[in-house]
Amino acid sequence: MKRIDGLNEEVSMKHIISLLGILLVTLNGSAKVRLPQFFSDNMVLQQQSECNLWGWAEPGKKVSVSTSWDKKSYMVTARKDGGFTLKVNTPKAGGPYTITFHDEAVVQLSNVMIGEVWICSGQSNMEMQMKGFKQQPVEGTTEELLRCNDRELRLFTVKRHASLTPVDDVTGHWDEANSSSVRDFSATAYYFGRALRSTLNVPVGLICTSWGGSACEAWMQAEWLKAFPKVNQHVTQQDVDKLKQRCPTALYNGQLKPLIGYTMKGAIWYQGEDNIPRYDYYAPLMARMVQGWRDDWRQGDFPFYYCQIAPYDYSLIGWKDSQLLREQQLKAETMIPNARMAVLMDAGLEYGIHPRKKRQAGERLAILALSNSYGVKGLPDFAVYKEMSIQNDTCVISFDRSKEWVYFEHGTTSPLFEVAGSDKVFHPATKVWVSRNRVYVKSDAVKKPVAVRYAFRDWAEGDLMHDGLPVSSFRTDNWDISPAATQAKGDYNNPQ
Repeated sequence: MKRIDGLNEEVSMKHIISLLGILLVTLNGSAKVRLPQFFSDNMVLQQQSECNLWGWAEPGKKVSVSTSWDKKSYMVTARKDGGFTLKVNTPKAGGPYTITFHDEAVVQLSNVMIGEVWICSGQSNMEMQMKGFKQQPVEGTTEELLRCNDRELRLFTVKRHASLTPVDDVTGHWDEANSSSVRDFSATAYYFGRALRSTLNVPVGLICTSWGGSACEAWMQAEWLKAFPKVNQHVTQQDVDKLKQRCPTALYNGQLKPLIGYTMKGAIWYQGEDNIPRYDYYAPLMARMVQGWRDDWRQGDFPFYYCQIAPYDYSLIGWKDSQLLREQQLKAETMIPNARMAVLMDAGLEYGIHPRKKRQAGERLAILALSNSYGVKGLPDFAVYKEMSIQNDTCVISFDRSKEWVYFEHGTTSPLFEVAGSDKVFHPATKVWVSRNRVYVKSDAVKKPVAVRYAFRDWAEGDLMHDGLPVSSFRTDNWDISPAATQAKGDYNNPQ
């Protein structure tokens, strides 16, 4: 027996070894709380909410969590699998704050802001960074990078990951908005967040989880896809390895599931190009996706705002009839509660599937969010086709949400209207004019018109406007149109 460092009682070597073991365990961090990567320094939590937090610790271990904004402490016990979950109450927007996790070791999150949180998802036109893709720039990038420093706009990009089974974490990190972080962040999402910051004057956190070329089916659970027999119902690892972001369920499992439960305000979405060859069931597919996200998140019918795909000459990649996918997106707006669509008919690019005008995409999503989720008054709205009547040889088109009346962007008429009779053959309109919130359309080749189409083609530079915003392409008929072309070769929407 020995006396150690002046202790007043003898301690056996066995006890010393035991104490050293406990000390080493603590120093090695094996008892240290582990958190998902999106719970970290610089994060944003949704204001005035019961915010979900979760992580992992030693099974059965008690974890203490304290929040600096209210000096409140919470106690939770790790389950048998090591996981723990809790809710913390957040105040009005502000910060920075700290959140401390303690279970012998201490994990402290610093520079935490309280504000508005949005999930930003979709394919390449959501993923497209402010710096653009190679030889595909974003309009206005240089000017924006010179003035984008904003410590209260926080950005998190989820690294691409396709998975056959759900994972519990993602790869990424929170950054304050500056020229370096904004350059590598989604341009559409950035412009959306910048507009919210400017109008609401509160911290904003954006989590972007997207992948160029991704299919809508990839962002859905297998169970939700059972209602769509054309979708592969038996996904294998081979499918994931081969199709990646186009594989059903692969991005739900790898890039969305880990985020579900992160308390937020709502979601924005820019996707659809990959589904053009399967346009015929896109509206119910998208509606089922949104319902599934909402069911999983358990935040009720949270706001869901999305971009209609912009016009582009799809013959360049061997496809056609993208106007039918745009039509499905317009239909989806009537099928999904608390959802609205931002129209981009004037913001496409004839020879590029990645339009440069991302500011318009982001700011139009922000108009929808600010008007419908935050109650901001005075912002414009997207007029939408309502119905057609016929006066002799003239078709009269009326619109909803058009109190400011529609007009043409480049004059008093438009070359984008077509008219058909009962033979279903469309002819260019020879006279088009506007009176109040109605458009009058006639063609000398059609004496008894029965249908009108506006900008109903792959590429068109939309010119029908309302209060500074474009009107979606539309048709008054429901006649069959030849199926979209077969899948194009190559991964056009997945630039390296």
